[in-house]
Amino acid sequence: MVEVSGRRKTKILQWLGAAVKSFIGFPLPASFATLAPARQGAGSCHEKRNNMEQPTDKPVDPPPGKRVETAEEISEKRLNATVAITVAVLATFLGICKVKDDNVVQAMQAAQADKLDYWAYYQARNIRQDLAESTAVQLELARRDVPAGSHAAYDAMIERYRAMSVDQGKKKDALKVQAEQAEKTYAALNYRDDQFDISDALLAIAIAMMAVTALTNLWSMYFVSLVPTVFGVLIGLAGFAGWNIRPDALIRLLS
Repeated sequence: MVEVSGRRKTKILQWLGAAVKSFIGFPLPASFATLAPARQGAGSCHEKRNNMEQPTDKPVDPPPGKRVETAEEISEKRLNATVAITVAVLATFLGICKVKDDNVVQAMQAAQADKLDYWAYYQARNIRQDLAESTAVQLELARRDVPAGSHAAYDAMIERYRAMSVDQGKKKDALKVQAEQAEKTYAALNYRDDQFDISDALLAIAIAMMAVTALTNLWSMYFVSLVPTVFGVLIGLAGFAGWNIRPDALIRLLS
């Protein structure tokens, strides 16, 4: 569309007013001729409104009563949230390790009791074997001084005690194998118990360092606390999975 200037619009409206006057017999109001400039002004106001609605690059002020957080405060909030999540995970892992460690300790007590019982029975069988063997030897010595007619009775008793000695020896050897197996079981369980103990100690240190981190709001302290955290979780997982991971030097120092 062709844009018409305000002066030209005025002339056209004046011409139309004269034409209407000649047709209807009375003139139009004088304000009719000033309609175009008024619309022109309205158009300028419309343009001003469009200009006001266009976005600007100026920063928008926050609403009254609301403070804008600084980058340091945002970093502190993020650190506190990270510390809280880490402590919650470590506490959960510690609880699970505690349950497993208690079961391991109960199994250790059972293995220790079996080991003591087996060695006690072993000693009893050993004593019986020695008594049977010594009794057989005494009967052999006494056989020499008795009449020949009594030799058959002595031979039967000697054979009986010899068989008893052999039987007690076999049972003694079987008890020795069971006692040694109980000792191996106890040693393996004790190894795992040491792993859980070291894991508990390292994770307790890590949680204490996390508390210091929350007080100081230092990311560097948080990263330092991750060192005992990683080793504590690793040794705890080794206790669950049966991995041969244990700081033997630290165990010897604490034993």
